This record gives sequence, structure tokens and C-alpha cells, in this order.
Amino acid sequence: MKYAYARGLISNDFGHLLKAKGQEQAKRNIPLSITEFKKLRQYCLSHTEDEFNVLVALALETGARRGELLGIKKEDIFEYGIKILRSISPTNDDTQLKTKHSKRDISINEDVYQAVTKLAQTKEGYIFDWNGFKQAGQLQKLLKQLGLTKTTFHGLRDTHASFLFSKDISLDYISRRLGHNSILTTQQYYLELMPEKKHQQDADALSLLNDLSL
Repeated sequence: MKYAYARGLISNDFGHLLKAKGQEQAKRNIPLSITEFKKLRQYCLSHTEDEFNVLVALALETGARRGELLGIKKEDIFEYGIKILRSISPTNDDTQLKTKHSKRDISINEDVYQAVTKLAQTKEGYIFDWNGFKQAGQLQKLLKQLGLTKTTFHGLRDTHASFLFSKDISLDYISRRLGHNSILTTQQYYLELMPEKKHQQDADALSLLNDLSL
């Protein structure tokens, strides 16, 4: 339309008045419920003989991006924590992190630490095989096997943030743990209430309103 206006084929450029219609895209990065989070975590830590399960367990534990997890080397592991220093991309050789705030230390529980260090003992350099960057397909297969909601690695990151938020962990801490530039980023994109938390808040809200009738 702008082309037609520029060529004098129409007298007015009214393209800005038109609204595109179409089906809204279904969200792919769906956070798991607390029950699903627990089931997936327990399964992965009970089957650490499969390297992919260790990767998923670490994703749930840290909320780190997939590229950041694939960029972890043996020397980046310290007692009950990991250092995020680089990110691996399937499209180029650049290992720089997304932002300066992405460089961070993330604490982890002992069970996850033991699984990661055991795997690292068998590796030189990077602890996770990049496996042709087929992790997305592997994750879908695992979720289907366990009867869990279909989501993505970014959805696991969303799950981590939402879970901490549902347990009243401060927004500032969650933002730093995720490596965000600001708390606003965390608020805008990642903090979707988990179903269990929403139900509880619904009940709390109705209880407070009901008190007005007493």
C-alpha cells in the first residue's frame, strides 16, 4: 500500500488504519505447575545416567538459558554452584553472554551438584554434549513420556522464576538469578502465577472480601 501511494496509484496511504486479523499464536514457553516441576525434577535426578536428564535438572534448578547451560565447563563448577561465563549458539561461534548482567554465579542444591560433578568427571572442557542442538526435541520426548505439559527450555526458565515467585522470593533476587538487566524484565516476561498459587490467591482474596460481610 505504501508502494502504491508512493507511485501515485492511490491518493491516500491509509494502511495504518487497517488491522491485521488472524489467530493468536499459542504460547510455547508454558511454565509447568508446581506438581509437574517436582515430578520432572525427581525423575531427572533419579536417572542421571542419561546426560540429558542432568541438563534438564540443572535448567530447572538454575533458570539458566539453554545456551548458558551448554557453555558450562568443568572449571565453572564450584561447591554447590555454577558460574555462567559464556553461551553457546546453534547459529554462530560467538560465545558472549546476552548482557553484562548474564555473567553470574548461581547456587544449586547438593543433589544437583552431585549429578553435575559426577558428569563433569567424565568430560574434558564443556560438560554437556551439544548433540547437534537437538535438545528441544529431546525435551518434548521426555515431557510426553512423563505425561507433563508441553513446553520448551525457555519454559523451564519460566517455571523456575514462577516457582520462586510463588514462594515469595524477592523479585530482585529472582532477577539477579536469571541474569536480567532489570526487575522490569522479570516482571514483564517471566512471572506467571503457577496454578496452585493462583488458586490460593483467589481463595485469599475472596476470604478478605467475605470479611466485609461479617
